[in-house]
Amino acid sequence: MTTRLDAPLKRAITVDGVEYTLTIDPGGLKLVAKGHRKGQALTWSALVSGEAALATALNASLAAATAVAAPPKVAASPPRKSGRRRQKTPG
Repeated sequence: MTTRLDAPLKRAITVDGVEYTLTIDPGGLKLVAKGHRKGQALTWSALVSGEAALATALNASLAAATAVAAPPKVAASPPRKSGRRRQKTPG
């Protein structure tokens, strides 16, 4: 038998060595880095409808397209010469 989710449920989790707090409530999920207020939120309706998976796939494809379409880096131009001349050292 399952328990109805009426109140927020908080749990601590470590992901790649970073501490997070996961809050599960009747509205959805929220994952926040420890000591911060803002984090990633996901509503139950977005999860059920597949909207979350679609957004993840879209972000992954945009990241891949950006990496492929990135223009090559241009070599830095040589420093400009100033109007002052260098003094010759004796020797």
